Amino acid sequence: MEEKLKQIKSRFEEVNAAMSDPSVFDDPDKYTELTKERSDLEELVQDYDSWKDLHDRQEGNKELIEMDEDAEITEMAKDENKEIKEQLAKLEDDIKMKLVPKDPEDSKNAIIEVRAGTGGDEAAIFAGDLFDMYRRYADSQNWKMSLMSITESDKGGYKEIVFSLEGNEVFGKMKYESGVHRVQRVPATESQGRVHTSAATVAVLPEVEEVDVDINTADLRIDTFRASGAGGQHVNKTDSAIRITHEPTGIVVECQEERSQHQNKEKAMTMLRSKMYDIELEKKEKARAAERKSQVSTGDRSAKIRTYNFPQGRFTDHRINLTLYNLDNIMKGDLHEAIDALRVQDNLDKLNELVED
Repeated sequence: MEEKLKQIKSRFEEVNAAMSDPSVFDDPDKYTELTKERSDLEELVQDYDSWKDLHDRQEGNKELIEMDEDAEITEMAKDENKEIKEQLAKLEDDIKMKLVPKDPEDSKNAIIEVRAGTGGDEAAIFAGDLFDMYRRYADSQNWKMSLMSITESDKGGYKEIVFSLEGNEVFGKMKYESGVHRVQRVPATESQGRVHTSAATVAVLPEVEEVDVDINTADLRIDTFRASGAGGQHVNKTDSAIRITHEPTGIVVECQEERSQHQNKEKAMTMLRSKMYDIELEKKEKARAAERKSQVSTGDRSAKIRTYNFPQGRFTDHRINLTLYNLDNIMKGDLHEAIDALRVQDNLDKLNELVED
């Protein structure tokens, strides 16, 4: 770690020297590039300076302790070194996380698809509960949510609901939600009070721009149909809903939540681009996970990742063996502890990979 930090500081000094050269102002692109690189390096350089300062103080205290010329001073040095040890441990953990290269996908917005799995009506109700959990979590992050497609269930909840989230680091936090979510509880329709097991699947796709995916319009079949559901009274009067089929891959997307056909088509194209981009991203993740043997980001979207046990108030994430007993708060959107733990473990996996390389 120290060697890596030395390299970063050396590069930081090179960038500073380059920015002080008057000729760089004649090249705005170069100046912008250097400014960004300086900003990216500056925090780590400050951490390195703090790390060195703590080490110097620790070594100075060790000398005082070894000399043991004054009992009071020796005791003070021992106490300070205990504090320094704790500060160093925390600082080193922070530095390790910052040394992991950022995933360029993390800054993207996301499209979330929640679908009822095994379990009939109860699975649809649980899919609705997951949507409500994500809605509240998004509110806590100040993200903007937009509905894209809804298929409601007769007994409540959703057979399928698709929505987008827009804000800071959306995909970087939500990507760990992809997979099968299992629920264990007594359904409202259960008269005998027996616990049932149901499931819902969640897919999290990075929202991408047109430049990220090349789609030939000749490969698309676009159908319009009369919308139904949560869009309001207008939905039964016009063929505003859009269904787009990408014939080479068989991918089908549809949107009916907007009032106009044009708006629905625009959203449907966003969904299609994200799905096509995600196919390639999943291939990369699987290849990377096979090398890393990561439990957090395996690229296997069909894997069971979570169990929500309501009788015990227990939330378990099977990828990192995380068990929490605050299920009520989690279902109200308090996902921070789980997502933070997954992000830390994923970064540790990546860090170990860097060390091995």
